[in-house]
Amino acid sequence: MLQEFKDFIAKGNVMDMAVGIIIGAAFTAIVKSMVGDLINPIIGLFMGGIDFNNSYLVLSGEVAAGATLEAAREAGAAVFAHGAFIMAVINFLIIAFVVFMLVRYVNKAKEAAAKKEEEAVEEAPAGPSELDVLLEIRDSLKK
Repeated sequence: MLQEFKDFIAKGNVMDMAVGIIIGAAFTAIVKSMVGDLINPIIGLFMGGIDFNNSYLVLSGEVAAGATLEAAREAGAAVFAHGAFIMAVINFLIIAFVVFMLVRYVNKAKEAAAKKEEEAVEEAPAGPSELDVLLEIRDSLKK
């Protein structure tokens, strides 16, 4: 059973998936930083200084004026955190776009490799067919 498990782990698909998950986690951290540190301030600048991460509506409870979303949640207030949702959507769109570009690039690379392989097969010199060889042998034997 242990050997079966080792064989299963050693298969390419499992290893590829593990590498993909690890890279995906690291990539998520990069995108989160890009959105939080680069895109949010730019959007906030155009929106008159609004910080989307701290943009929320208090549904019930007491919250001090100008409190951050985290402070409002710690105070036990029910909040409608629309800013956090907007940032999650922006994160998703950026990640989806980058994944799309990566898949597109990989597909183009595969197509180019397949096309090159087809050209190599077509360029290979065509030797005599099996029938030609047999006819030649027959003719040689007749002599």
